[in-house]
Amino acid sequence: MAKHPIVHVEIPVKDPKAAGEFYASLFDWKLDLDPTFNYLQFEAEGGPGGAFVKIGNENGYEHKANSPLLHIATDDIDATLDKVEALGGKTILPKTEIPGIGWFGIFSDPSGNNISLYTSANPR
Repeated sequence: MAKHPIVHVEIPVKDPKAAGEFYASLFDWKLDLDPTFNYLQFEAEGGPGGAFVKIGNENGYEHKANSPLLHIATDDIDATLDKVEALGGKTILPKTEIPGIGWFGIFSDPSGNNISLYTSANPR
């Protein structure tokens, strides 16, 4: 059976730079701004990394306060989204390319939680 670890967490915030500074000071997280996507990432030792995303619509998905988005690894986003639908969930955003990085797709589980699926363009 394929492993499906949590690989990335997006935390919706009003001001990514200010939030990054807060969490870097609080937890000593390393910050890295990806200039291509203006995406402030964090590295949390011992766990998945993530990023601070501005509250609002981005790439067809609405980031909302109090709703961090978990990204779970999968080898086949389309097949996993099909399984989501068969199990009573709903596709929110179909497989979408992150140029040079990989792909993601977002679904809602039967309880209404939004979760992202992720496939790297450069698997290790």
